[in-house]
Amino acid sequence: MEGSKERIILNIGGVRYETYSSTLRTFPGTKLCSLTEPHAPSIYDYDPATKEFFFDRSAEIFSYVLNYYRTKHFHCPIDICRSVLEEELAFWEINETQLAPCCWLKLNIKEVQPEEFNIWDENEQTDDQCLIVQTERRDFSWRTRWQPKIWALFEKPFSSLSAKCLAFVSLLFIVGIVIIFCEETKAQFEFFTANFTSVGYSEVSHNDHEPYYHQAAYLLHLELFCVLWFTFEFSVRFCVCPDKKLFFQNPLNVVDFLSLFPVYIELFVAGQIQRMPSLGLWLGFVRVVYLLKLLKISKLIETPLILRVLCYTFKSIFREICILLMILAFETLFFGSLFFYGELLGSHPSYRGELYFTDILICFWWALITLTTVGYGDIIPLTTAGQVMAALAAVFGMLTIIIPIPIFLVKFKSYYDIAIFKQRLKRNKKH
Repeated sequence: MEGSKERIILNIGGVRYETYSSTLRTFPGTKLCSLTEPHAPSIYDYDPATKEFFFDRSAEIFSYVLNYYRTKHFHCPIDICRSVLEEELAFWEINETQLAPCCWLKLNIKEVQPEEFNIWDENEQTDDQCLIVQTERRDFSWRTRWQPKIWALFEKPFSSLSAKCLAFVSLLFIVGIVIIFCEETKAQFEFFTANFTSVGYSEVSHNDHEPYYHQAAYLLHLELFCVLWFTFEFSVRFCVCPDKKLFFQNPLNVVDFLSLFPVYIELFVAGQIQRMPSLGLWLGFVRVVYLLKLLKISKLIETPLILRVLCYTFKSIFREICILLMILAFETLFFGSLFFYGELLGSHPSYRGELYFTDILICFWWALITLTTVGYGDIIPLTTAGQVMAALAAVFGMLTIIIPIPIFLVKFKSYYDIAIFKQRLKRNKKH
């Protein structure tokens, strides 16, 4: 108790501060904590007469540093230079990530509000948890013990080596069923191309169709094998899911559920497909849902930080993007209509038949590619009035697209700085 109540006097740039040694021991490994050690007077500038340590540093910032040792919450003045603060913190051996989020935002991202800082944290936490809901259970049944483990095994590919292997197997099945779908589509297209004429379906004997039926049966068995795996995987994930409502709110889970039906429907109506080959073609269109399963690969890849920041940036500026699209649509209608009548009225009767812009829809398409600075150049204005309006459309399109880009970049940089700061906080807490 006597050691903890020992007072230490600090002279910082001519301003004297007095505190307890126990306060300086709050954060071990820092320079102020080393002042409480017995050999500190021989290391630092110590005056035995006044019994104080002298440091020729900023007294204003040190008052906030000392308050950090007292309250464990580090704040700083608003009007301070960031580089000066970093230099002082480096001298006192304090990590800048200890700065409170409110003050960190004031120094780094003045255009981002604190509530947006918290929203980013919530979104990041939601992405990491992936529908994992912490439910309190009073019983200790088999389901309670194994449910989190099985859920992590199937839903979190990076949680363990077994989860990585299971995710790799699932990825192979997804790629396999997409290849099977492409082969089935190719076989069906060749079959209908060979047997459908301008009159209708040609009457060909069953023996002539036997190679097609043999290939279709082979592909159907492979497809059924993949779907059986998807059925098993989906059933296990659904049974161990802590929240069934959130489970079906995930679009990827809805795609997994819909992808189970095409092959079972084809097996159920297999006899009718041979009598009505067009039915098999329609079932092939239903199988397009297999392509959507490729989106699940995104869960098997650890998303880089910059991509997560980009997605959140698009969400935050969704309103501005909609306004930009509305302006672009208005300009397309305006310049397309103006160009149509300008070319039509300003053309000479001798070469009016050579005009490209004979349809208003063609004019709209031309206006869109001109405003977006694509400009294929396949159709061009021939009249002087049309060329002037084309130049105006190109200029307005360039201004419409280029001017908002710096605003989006500033927004992206702000959220990227927040994400980096969050990563530093997590890393610092782990250490």
